[in-house]
Amino acid sequence: MKSIIKNIGISLLALLMSHQLLAQQVSKASTGTFALTNATIETVTNGTVKGTLIISDGKIADIGGNLPIPSGATEIDCAGLTIYPGLIDGGTRLGLAEVGSVSLTEDFNEIGDATPQMQALTAVNPNSVAIPVTRVNGVTTVITKPSGGVMPGTASLIHLLGYTPKQMYGDFQAVVINYPSSGRRGRFDRRSDEDIKKAEEKALKKLNDVFDEAYLYHRIDSAAAGKAEMMPDYNPALAALLPVVRKEIPVMVEVNAAKDIQSALRWVEEKDLNVIFTGVAEGWRVADEIAAAKIPVITGPVLSLPTRQSDRYNRAYTNAAALHKAGVKVALRTDDAENVRNLPFNAGFAAAYGMGKEEALKAVTIVPAEIFGLDDQIGSLEKGKIANLFVTDGDPFEPKTQIKHLFISGYNIPLDSRHIRLYNEFLDREPGLSK
Repeated sequence: MKSIIKNIGISLLALLMSHQLLAQQVSKASTGTFALTNATIETVTNGTVKGTLIISDGKIADIGGNLPIPSGATEIDCAGLTIYPGLIDGGTRLGLAEVGSVSLTEDFNEIGDATPQMQALTAVNPNSVAIPVTRVNGVTTVITKPSGGVMPGTASLIHLLGYTPKQMYGDFQAVVINYPSSGRRGRFDRRSDEDIKKAEEKALKKLNDVFDEAYLYHRIDSAAAGKAEMMPDYNPALAALLPVVRKEIPVMVEVNAAKDIQSALRWVEEKDLNVIFTGVAEGWRVADEIAAAKIPVITGPVLSLPTRQSDRYNRAYTNAAALHKAGVKVALRTDDAENVRNLPFNAGFAAAYGMGKEEALKAVTIVPAEIFGLDDQIGSLEKGKIANLFVTDGDPFEPKTQIKHLFISGYNIPLDSRHIRLYNEFLDREPGLSK
């Protein structure tokens, strides 16, 4: 029986690998100097410009009305088209998960409750089928993060181009914390209220114990000042938390219920950490408190159901708008793996339900860039920034809009993916059936 199961597993893996190889047989990205002319350019930070955008050495070399075309540049006529900065998803499992039913393709959850030393970046599969599917929808940059346990690991920002995780890395990391929940895990959670409370208290104690040890490790490490004989024994988990307690990198605290958000606000104030709240599904209930704490939020998915049966059907759609209106710095995420491509449609719903198109566009471009401290590199179309951008024939939040050109790190990316190839394959089937 074991040999049969093993053979089935090997067959599934071989099938998956063959599909991956077929999916990745796309034209190579090209590099060089490009001049995108006659375009409407939505800079996000400096209004709308009519004219030309020059790309050179992976960066935006210039933007303006009547720019001279550099010698040797590839000119792309964008008459009637609009250029937007590449979209940024503030929370995904992209590159870490492929096929849910095949465990060998899932690498986002480690054993143990507190494993901050586990780096999501090292597990990213640059050949993931979902990456080309995602980027042809205008998403050029994502946070990919681990899950499971109280402290599942360290998330990384990646650009969706590269042969290795190191090539994709976008210069931002954050330790992920799943803040202890006071609610049920779902409608099938049959625990008593007392058991739920005990589980919450146990998880919070575990979190506090880890941080108490981390602060002690920090004090000893600082006092040792590099002297080997005084250094504490190496502890990978505590070593990974040193930059957190020193506020060199942030923590992304996943918290959703209003009661838990209030508890997390008290916990964060006590610990004095550099914090980003993620999820925040019931943020609209306590938006003023989050705003007062000046904690940025990455919320989503917007395309979701209300957290409580008594809530209005559109609460998930209006959550981002309510947070923004209260003064919270808000970015959006899909919290997905294979459907990160739907980020623009999540933003579209946020725009339609109170946020407005301008702020919704910022929530997937410049605002996440600011939250991650990368607004000097990505998030808007400005001279000197990384050339992550796409060209469309309409509103990027509308499903009917077609993306005509895509650039990541200055590379002209072929508009090809497994989905596009399947669509074209079955659009005009040949040979067809006669009956």
